[in-house]
Amino acid sequence: MISITKQVQDRINAEGERDYPNETCGFLLGRIERNDVRESDDIIPVVNARETEEAYHRFVILPQDFLKAEHEALAKNKNIIGIYHSHPDHPPIPSDYDLEHGLPFYSYLILSVKDGKADKLTSWRLENDRSGFAAEELKV
Repeated sequence: MISITKQVQDRINAEGERDYPNETCGFLLGRIERNDVRESDDIIPVVNARETEEAYHRFVILPQDFLKAEHEALAKNKNIIGIYHSHPDHPPIPSDYDLEHGLPFYSYLILSVKDGKADKLTSWRLENDRSGFAAEELKV
């Protein structure tokens, strides 16, 4: 299960709407508590580094942005516990691309943005054997 604050949800929604019709992306900061319960109270937005003609349905986070976010998280005494991104005009379920590029351990929040407006937010965890994503309970 992952729990996010209303402020985190609002910021992800705003990022998704701002970057529409392209995908937005960034990191979820927080802690992992007992029983693998994740709590996020902050985000680090990242510029989608995907080529312009592909950014409407793909996102890329550069290694240097990942490293910068790790340093920022540590400075705040937090951890990167997940990655968020949007699916413009598509359902908030992992795509084949998400499966191919995802990493086990992290929570993946996917925001559906319909006609420029934030819609549904879901969370997913990649199986350790990378066979697929499992839905993760999301509480705000």
